[in-house]
Amino acid sequence: MSEKHIKFQVDYSKLKVVNEYNTKNQRYPLVLSVPHSGTFFPTEFLENIAVNENELRSNEDPFVDELVAEASDLGIPMISLNVGRAFIDVNRDAIEIDPAMFFNYPDTDITPNNKRCRVGLGLFHRITAERKNIYDGLLDYDEAQERIKNVYNVYHKSLQKMIDKTIKNFGFCLVLDCHSMPSKICNIMQDNRQIEFCLGTLFEQSCPTEIVEFMTHFLEQKYNVSIDCPYSGAYISFNYCQPRKNVYTLQMEINRSIYEDETVYKKTSNFQYVSTDICNAITGLANFLLDFKK
Repeated sequence: MSEKHIKFQVDYSKLKVVNEYNTKNQRYPLVLSVPHSGTFFPTEFLENIAVNENELRSNEDPFVDELVAEASDLGIPMISLNVGRAFIDVNRDAIEIDPAMFFNYPDTDITPNNKRCRVGLGLFHRITAERKNIYDGLLDYDEAQERIKNVYNVYHKSLQKMIDKTIKNFGFCLVLDCHSMPSKICNIMQDNRQIEFCLGTLFEQSCPTEIVEFMTHFLEQKYNVSIDCPYSGAYISFNYCQPRKNVYTLQMEINRSIYEDETVYKKTSNFQYVSTDICNAITGLANFLLDFKK
């Protein structure tokens, strides 16, 4: 990476950060979080990067918000980020920053030696999923702080507000954090059959076993389901999991190849079929949760 200084300012007044669906008529103690399906990038950002917008798509979880939309419409609130993940990753801790990406990173800030930062996929992605450098120079740390303030914090405030509302109305809450995973990872994890769904439980720490078993058994009627492999959960799962306050989390990863052509980021003819199966699983889980705490 060159030593060029990249400086720009985003007009956040024109940016719709979060989409909120079905938050007023909630019927179940379940909240859907979709942090990586956003496709919008500020113009100022696009004018100052070294890759094109289509190349940024490889960092996203394509169409996951659409995959679960029908379940949300039945009375399950969904918080979805509208901004592309390559701009800022809301499924990271706000301190997961690589100091080497900035020309003016403050000497007083202490950042942990984080694995995601080392591979270029921290709070601010340094590379695409195809390992191309997103920037051809060093970023302005002050501009990065504006991203945190105007995008990252907005998403998490919306999600926390919905969790608090759910606790107030139902006494407990499950956050289902919805993602997709590249097929090449799913294929190498098992020799005999590719993983189609992965449920992340923070290695049995994020939610009661009964909830995981219900979701697993429902999906296993048609799909190959793995627990905590290749993903056990990330920041959202960890940050919002508070069993003492009756808040639980479960991460759901969907193999992209079962609904998308990964080479061109287009839906396949199986999309609606897979969406229906996922939504049936989610609504089944939602009804299970109504009786879970009784």
